[in-house]
Amino acid sequence: MSRGQRIVSVVLAGAALAAVSTAVSAQSSIETYHVQGNVHLLLGAGANVAVQVGEDGVLVVDTGGTASREAVLAAIREISDGPIRWIINTSADRAHTGGNETISQAGMTVNGNPAAIISHENVLARMTAENRPVTEMPLNTFFEAGRDFYFNGEAIFLHHVPAAHTDGDIFVYFRGSDVLVAGDLFLTTQYPVIDLAAGGGVDGFVAGLNAMLDIAVPAYLQEGGTYVIPGHGRIGDEADIVSFRDMLFIVRARIADLIAEGKSLEQAIQARPALDYDPRYGNASSDWTSDDFVAAIYQNLKARGAR
Repeated sequence: MSRGQRIVSVVLAGAALAAVSTAVSAQSSIETYHVQGNVHLLLGAGANVAVQVGEDGVLVVDTGGTASREAVLAAIREISDGPIRWIINTSADRAHTGGNETISQAGMTVNGNPAAIISHENVLARMTAENRPVTEMPLNTFFEAGRDFYFNGEAIFLHHVPAAHTDGDIFVYFRGSDVLVAGDLFLTTQYPVIDLAAGGGVDGFVAGLNAMLDIAVPAYLQEGGTYVIPGHGRIGDEADIVSFRDMLFIVRARIADLIAEGKSLEQAIQARPALDYDPRYGNASSDWTSDDFVAAIYQNLKARGAR
């Protein structure tokens, strides 16, 4: 089963399932959930799509894959008929940006212009190198560690995390709604994808997760509170980020020990340093296996040590 075929249930800790507002489009596999505050989640578009709505209009974080772009737009319209003002891309991955053009052209920022697409400048550089259409590129970019603005009655913070999944990852925090949108910095379906060719790295991953933990606050007995929308999978909270971060930290340490012992890449893979995490994060049907995860960390640590 591929990511796009997996529709996972969203667990909102401490709330009855009947309290979750769900709208399902009869013509697509997109499922819509109200997370909390102004923020909603669309599932079934390849990657998770977050939608913030209010009196100022609509803001969309990631737009899913190309095949789902019309269904995503229809699902947004089920939530709100307000103008789509902003789109935020958490990375350049096509599973997160495939609907950029469709969603942007359906919206309007000011003076009749399409909805503005925001990202870190490394995302624009990667899309430019791939010769993507200008209409789906984020032309409103930043190079600083972060950016913030106010929309729909709440402050919104964009935090750049260098050298994690890629070199252009950001996570988004809706302060009033108390929702984090993590992109592929946090997953509940498999091991994190460390794209070395796109500037990714394990240390950046750990740093990004720690940055999210600095923001997230749990509710009573460590459940609920700040909700976290992953790039793929169910909604999580602070405890889920801690588990994901600890797994990365521990596997990184184990592979570092194997490197110190002089083990080759093949020997490190055969040692299975992530074995105890495979039941939770291993996904044999994915194109990113446990062996891929171990190999990426090994190569990243070796390259770092060579400098």
